[in-house]
Amino acid sequence: MDLRNIAIIAHVDHGKTTLVDELLKQSGAFRVGQAVAERAMDSNDIERERGITILAKCTSLEFGGLRINIVDTPGHADFGGEVERILSMVDGVVLLVDAAEGPMPQTKFVTAKALALGLRPIVVLNKVDKPAAEPDRALNEVFDLFANLGATDEQLDFPHLYASGISGWADTELDGPRKDLSALFELIVSHVPAPAQVARRNEPFTMLATTLSADPYLGRILTGRVESGTLRAGDTLKALSRDGVRLEQFRVSKILAFRGLGQQPIDVAEAGDIVTVAGMSKATVADTLCAPEIEVPLPAQPIDPPTISVTFGINDSPLAGRDGTKVQSRVIRERLMKEAELNVAIKVSDTPGGDAFDVAGRGELQMGVLIENMRREGFELSISRPRVLFREENGQRLEPIEEVTIDVDDEFTGAVIEKLTGPRKGDLVEMKPAGVGKTRIIAHVPSRGLIGYHGEFLTDTRGTGVLNRVFHEWAPHKGPIQGRRAGVLISMESGTSVGYAMWKLEDRGHFFIGVQEPVYTGMIIGEHNRENDLEVNPLKGKQLTNVRASGTDEAVRLTTPVRLSLEQAIAYIDDDELVEVTPKAVRLRKRFLDPHERKRQTRAAS
Repeated sequence: MDLRNIAIIAHVDHGKTTLVDELLKQSGAFRVGQAVAERAMDSNDIERERGITILAKCTSLEFGGLRINIVDTPGHADFGGEVERILSMVDGVVLLVDAAEGPMPQTKFVTAKALALGLRPIVVLNKVDKPAAEPDRALNEVFDLFANLGATDEQLDFPHLYASGISGWADTELDGPRKDLSALFELIVSHVPAPAQVARRNEPFTMLATTLSADPYLGRILTGRVESGTLRAGDTLKALSRDGVRLEQFRVSKILAFRGLGQQPIDVAEAGDIVTVAGMSKATVADTLCAPEIEVPLPAQPIDPPTISVTFGINDSPLAGRDGTKVQSRVIRERLMKEAELNVAIKVSDTPGGDAFDVAGRGELQMGVLIENMRREGFELSISRPRVLFREENGQRLEPIEEVTIDVDDEFTGAVIEKLTGPRKGDLVEMKPAGVGKTRIIAHVPSRGLIGYHGEFLTDTRGTGVLNRVFHEWAPHKGPIQGRRAGVLISMESGTSVGYAMWKLEDRGHFFIGVQEPVYTGMIIGEHNRENDLEVNPLKGKQLTNVRASGTDEAVRLTTPVRLSLEQAIAYIDDDELVEVTPKAVRLRKRFLDPHERKRQTRAAS
């Protein structure tokens, strides 16, 4: 069967997963009456809860006697490692752009990778039926983006469609019939070339591994595109590292191909198709699976380096071990090493003490998703403040700079620019109108200056601003950047919080905890109104007497506490603070330095 391999790339929430749902439905991939969840490609629990795509996933459908392998890619820059690997498997890309927002930072990030590989894009202007849609402006911005990224004349001559993914139609004209997605199917067939590998089916077998996963029955499995030859279950292959070192020789136990939302065993894999192979024990991402006579590995795309680092440690607070079942450093290390093997964008290293581990990755969201997965598996952890990774080149210290794109109401523009260009040492690149009453701000800001800024940004814009960020370049170090300005309220006692005590402390700041919650000495229970830290006693009850008179008792009415999410907590803490993560709670605390004091607090809390 004739083949086409394509990837769908877009910014967060521009509708690519919804569009893939409609492609699958209209191609007949689902049987009549089959119950299919919305955003069927988002199979991960966190993906469904947050409405974002985290893992790159493949699917396959048939149209007019032709098989189309489609890759749904992540839309957030923190998961860019998935995107870089997956683009090497496809021959074309469908670039999905919101007709109201236009191309956004993640669009630029992934499109630059695709253009560098020589892929010719198809542009789909999605959500053109929205009231705020401006498809002509969005199309011009896409052309300007391609030109700025150094696209060739052939890539600049791209076809485009107008579409509404949620309504299930795409047309070559804005006022087209709006019936179905047949125009998109036909454009994929005519514009995307068939895999060049098809002509090499008679050569020895080679395949570059691009994604790694584990199956409870098959063990380690690798997915990639067959570059040459054919493969049958039971054949013997060997694995070569990127440097050409022979890793192992193994027998292929099973070959799986994508069919609809699932995978099915197949007898023969041919050059050009995207398949999954089982049977190896050591081979991993970027390794070459090949016939025994092959000696030279296939070239692998380099992965952009991590930009931030977070320290994962054991939970050594007085409340440790009450919620989770996996609390030992050995178990934490095994889980992190497994994650680093599956996700090439993450690097794990041991700290000198041995009971904590430095995990380097792309951003706070990537770290937050990893921590969230671990807490759901029963782990208890202590997490440090993210640290930006620096480079040394020619005796000069370099730091990562991010391009920040902000859409904000006009009245809040001044406050946002002042924060970015002042204490956070950003450079304003562009400011222009972005619709009725809104302004788009583009700035280049050090990654250090953006840690913890998102919460402050939402406060400054009354929750109406939208901030997107993506790695831009390495630049000379810009000097010290001021961290969090406000101090914190620290509990000086261990026990259970009392409503009367917290009511009396409300004028000191706002709380992160409520009434009747466990606290311990050193735990951060709120934010101070001033810049210094303040130790308070949330356990002090009202002094009771035997005198009662009308009007002497006051009703205790507490302000609703601010509950920090996992990402908010990680971004909020300072260098001398930690986030305590358990399956049931996220707490903030000061670092404990004295082990004898730690034991005393543990006894007191018990």
